[in-house]
Amino acid sequence: MKQIADFTLVGKECYGTSVLLRLRDEQPLPEIVPGQFVQVRVDDSPSTYLRRPISIHDVDVANHEISLLVQMVGEGTRHLGAANVGDQLNLVLPLGNGYTLPTKGERVLLVGGGIGIAPLYYLAKTMALKGVKPTFLLGGKKAADLVRVDAYSSIGETLITTEDGSLGEKGMVTMHSVWQQRQFDKIYVCGPKRMMMAVADIARANNVWCEVSLEHMMACGLGACLCCVEDTVEGNLCVCKEGPVFNTRRLKW
Repeated sequence: MKQIADFTLVGKECYGTSVLLRLRDEQPLPEIVPGQFVQVRVDDSPSTYLRRPISIHDVDVANHEISLLVQMVGEGTRHLGAANVGDQLNLVLPLGNGYTLPTKGERVLLVGGGIGIAPLYYLAKTMALKGVKPTFLLGGKKAADLVRVDAYSSIGETLITTEDGSLGEKGMVTMHSVWQQRQFDKIYVCGPKRMMMAVADIARANNVWCEVSLEHMMACGLGACLCCVEDTVEGNLCVCKEGPVFNTRRLKW
């Protein structure tokens, strides 16, 4: 069930151009599944008219808290990153459809590029509670682009690639040696579209089930404005309502 609520910023951690915001509601959270997102209202920013869609990085049900990992790339997200502990942010949540959870015993790989690693943390935590230990494959242009690596490593094996070779194996995630060394039953992906398409190609070539989380411009987050349409095998679908998570078999990639 969707809610509109004012959350209080109770914790903030900065990572270069990214920031982790820990937000608390006075009321219990609605049920949130990995891969869903929120729409955040940006107050006191004259040029930011629309809410900003941000994937849910983590959920703490007991304390009524969610965490958002935000990359500050425009005025709206920079304004969010400048918020101080004690400030309130108005959210619409939870929005969209999430990832399909694996079953115990399946070998799963979670592939994230840049800030696309954000929703994979809550996904992995949820998998771990079901007895599935995931492997992460995280990539960035340079070491500084990869944040909270220790947090991911506490859940599962974490493999790294950087394009400049400053951390992990040199190259893109699709070039990591793990693709030649292991087989997986399910692959979950979030990151730049070209990266996700390349991983989807690998999954398709090996007949491996694969889900990706698409990133589109979203105004309403409810499927009403039609600005986030994706061409699929089922026709044009709104990413905010039918996604953001799609099985790659549904996409015209």
